[in-house]
Amino acid sequence: MKSTNSNIIIIAIAALGAGAISFFPVSPAFAFAFGAVITGFTLLTINKAPTKASTTASVDDTQTTDQASTTLYVGNLPYRANESDVKDLFAEFGDVFAVRLMKDKRTGKRRGFGFVVVASKDADNVIENLNNNEFDQRTLKVRIANDPKTSGNPNIEED
Repeated sequence: MKSTNSNIIIIAIAALGAGAISFFPVSPAFAFAFGAVITGFTLLTINKAPTKASTTASVDDTQTTDQASTTLYVGNLPYRANESDVKDLFAEFGDVFAVRLMKDKRTGKRRGFGFVVVASKDADNVIENLNNNEFDQRTLKVRIANDPKTSGNPNIEED
């Protein structure tokens, strides 16, 4: 959107400049150089002016980064579940910042697991409410992503 606005402004300045220069007997080389300088100043001014969207985004980013987050592993997801389905499910139990569902590189199909970034204060509540609970006829496995699955013997899986 910003580049479209820039292009419209540049075209308008070029048209006005061409009209204004046509009234004066000036060489084409001078007219071209003058137009290039005016366009350069216009682009610098446009690029430095903050837009409402960029200001809002920076405020939202600050709020997100100020709050501590925890990444949760989510396994045994239904293959047809998408990011918004998972985000809606997890949002019932805490603040959700991001959802990444893993896909097979060759086929592009979902692999049935992913990662959800939640507020650290909500992580235990999310795990307690969603781990070993059914979602779309599948029993979810939810735990902190960096938690080892085994305690003690690395050859034995615990559930």
